[in-house]
Amino acid sequence: MIGLLTASVVHLLRMDATTQITPTFLTQRELAELLRMPERTLEDWRLMQTGPPYIKLGRLVRYDVQDVLTWVHEHRHG
Repeated sequence: MIGLLTASVVHLLRMDATTQITPTFLTQRELAELLRMPERTLEDWRLMQTGPPYIKLGRLVRYDVQDVLTWVHEHRHG
């Protein structure tokens, strides 16, 4: 079974109770607040397949902070 698990998952399984995992995913609302734009803009971008990358977990949409920062830097002008 361990052979099927990735190194990062094995690492997580070996962590003790004092280790904390910092979440790196934002909701649509959190990202809209961070970027100071309407949530509707993020929805439009998803429909048009533009904007920052996102993850669908069932009906939930989440944005990885690192993906968003990379996307922002790629769209910087000047």
